[in-house]
Amino acid sequence: MAAPLKIIYAGSPQYAVPALEKLIESGKNVVAVITRPDKPVGRKQLLTPTPVKLCAQKHSLPVFDFAKIRDHVAEIKELGADIMLTCAYGQLLTEQILNIFPKGVWNLHASLLPKFRGASPIQSSILAGETHTGVTVMKTELSLDTGDILLVKRCEIGNLTSGGLSEKLSLLSAEAAVEAVNYLEKGNVQLLMQDESKATLCKKINKADCKLNFNEPYEVVLRKIKAFSPAPAAFCGFNGALLNIFDAEPCVGASGAAGTVISADKRGIAVACGTGGVVITELQPAGGKRMRAADFVNGRKIKAGDILD
Repeated sequence: MAAPLKIIYAGSPQYAVPALEKLIESGKNVVAVITRPDKPVGRKQLLTPTPVKLCAQKHSLPVFDFAKIRDHVAEIKELGADIMLTCAYGQLLTEQILNIFPKGVWNLHASLLPKFRGASPIQSSILAGETHTGVTVMKTELSLDTGDILLVKRCEIGNLTSGGLSEKLSLLSAEAAVEAVNYLEKGNVQLLMQDESKATLCKKINKADCKLNFNEPYEVVLRKIKAFSPAPAAFCGFNGALLNIFDAEPCVGASGAAGTVISADKRGIAVACGTGGVVITELQPAGGKRMRAADFVNGRKIKAGDILD
């Protein structure tokens, strides 16, 4: 039987927790966890550890929250790990860090590479109207998400928002992490080169990217709403204030001037788009809480003939 590999796991947000949990549960030899430093959260700016750090502490694993991982080459080398697995870690790795691990550094990336390399693969797959996405385990190189592929796991996007798809891919990453370590422990690894001709890049999403334009076809408006939910949230203007929009569905047979409210009832708020329309089902008024659109309608805040811009 192949010797178990010594693993360092690097990750930060909740998305990266299931993979760490699954590695531990599967009896893999995780010798240490690396994450980002605690950061101030909320109105009181309380220093808060990352979800991955909390998970590591729960399992009594050594955990390091380096401000800059590149400054800690000697410490990491001392841990004697064979591989490092990274998942939504959030720091760039230098050549000195990559060279520590005799069996390589492997990243769990939330897209079907070479599509959607970069910072926003989950949102970008929804924005592009993809029917499927997945998780790619690839060997980390100095250039962004270009490494050879160890394995791929696919899933359907369906009608999910970015938040829902993120949860699905997080669980898929956990399966992929254990499978990847199994392959590497067997030692008979065959890698697939990425096809550069099919590569696409995606950038970090800013709030300005989330402004809805109802002159666009309803499919585009719908994808934006789904892709940016729950954060940073698609938005539009209404009566001089902002409305954050969290979910919607197609409005069959809708017609009218773009941005006009066609109906506002218990189904939600139907709005005409450049072609077709959408029914907004979840929103958040400025200074208010997230709510069902039907409750916003019940408060008589909006009616047919109003304009969203």
